[in-house]
Amino acid sequence: MQRRQLLKAAAAPLALACLPAAVMAQSSWPKGKVITYMVPFPAGGTTDTLGRLIAQPLGTVLGTTVVIDNKGGAGGSVGSELAARAQPDGFTLLGGTISSHAINVSLYPKLGYDPVKSFTPITLIGTNPLVLVVAANSPYKTLQDVLDASKKQPGGLSSASAGTGTSQHLSLEMLAWKSGVKFTHVPYKGSGPAIQDVMGGQVDMMFDTTVVAAPHIQSGKLRALAVTSKQRLDSLKDVPTVAESGIKGLGDFEVTSWQAIFAPHNTPDAIVTRLHQEIAKILATPDMQTRMKTMGMEPSTLSPTQVAAFQKAEVAKWATVIKEANVKVDG
Repeated sequence: MQRRQLLKAAAAPLALACLPAAVMAQSSWPKGKVITYMVPFPAGGTTDTLGRLIAQPLGTVLGTTVVIDNKGGAGGSVGSELAARAQPDGFTLLGGTISSHAINVSLYPKLGYDPVKSFTPITLIGTNPLVLVVAANSPYKTLQDVLDASKKQPGGLSSASAGTGTSQHLSLEMLAWKSGVKFTHVPYKGSGPAIQDVMGGQVDMMFDTTVVAAPHIQSGKLRALAVTSKQRLDSLKDVPTVAESGIKGLGDFEVTSWQAIFAPHNTPDAIVTRLHQEIAKILATPDMQTRMKTMGMEPSTLSPTQVAAFQKAEVAKWATVIKEANVKVDG
């Protein structure tokens, strides 16, 4: 009997060593260690808002703490590069966006990461259109007013964005390209500071996501002129689409931003699966569904594999837009 027990004891470490890495990761993760949810933009923007909504319930279900770490700069590129270099152990997550993971690779010649190869998709949080806004006391009441005024000013009206390469920036470039009207792009390090300057009148206008802009529209601090979706939004029923403006060249105008969660490449499959499952449950709760739809956001149900395919298609799409519109990095 003793001999059998000794043999079992001796065999246990060997059997453990033979287990696949994914199984080992699943059994040892997260063990209460803090998980860093990196947001590659300053606080107050869409990525930050969604990250904070997800972090607390995710930490609870995993039995640990999920801490938001804001690392803004270069349209999400600075924080994304830091996340790409992190250990693929499930303790670093990244709030990736249409800019950091689809647009920037065609704008920045020396991007410090590959948006596809450097990461493993966890989930697509959701998609949402943008809305063109001006300050509540702005003289511009319609998109046509904006275009007319921009034609009369050297360099055109000023338009803020969360940074070069963001969906806010590319929406402006598409408007300029399709309408033939020039604007002056004013890049910030995130939506929070950018939209504050629009409300304060330091910048004429801005395309921003409905997640960020809607509360300020509802409070009366901003005036919404047009949304970039195909149809009007339930949350902004009185705001026309850009295509509805009837302006020549804008009949097919559409920009849809998106938010996703990534982990560094080579994160074990078991951890990716667990994270996807738990975050999907959080997004499916009635509270989160209501919050996201109130913000004009459509929740996603894509699997990690589907997110990867979606992302590759987005990279190709925006590469074409950037080339055709001759978009250059300007800040």
